[in-house]
Amino acid sequence: MKPFAIPIRVYFEDTDAGGVVFHANYVKFLERARTDWLRAHGISQGRLKTERGLIFAIVAMDVRFRAPAKLDDELIASCTLDQRRSASLAFSQTIMRQADGALLVEAKVRAASLAADTFRPIPLPDDLIPETHRR
Repeated sequence: MKPFAIPIRVYFEDTDAGGVVFHANYVKFLERARTDWLRAHGISQGRLKTERGLIFAIVAMDVRFRAPAKLDDELIASCTLDQRRSASLAFSQTIMRQADGALLVEAKVRAASLAADTFRPIPLPDDLIPETHRR
């Protein structure tokens, strides 16, 4: 199955003084891809919090920076669900430059399912992100 992906353009605000994307902004790009992956599966994080009392928190992230993105680059940020556990989701993510297909960033991310009021782990509801959403 093809990974879920979104386009991202690099703006001046994303770069450092050298015109290269500041490292922390790649994490923002990855977050956008995960959020849009959830939306593509009918899950609004705002509604999830208000209607079910559930939020996601990133508990682990391994990011490998392979090559830089620069001002005006068009990027593709992807998101693939690797594993659904009882109270967490594990994703593989990449950021690539659209023009040449260069792999810029690889990441492994784990998001925990937490109670919105206590920030304690809670099980994912069975109807939320069924196994069929995995790659």
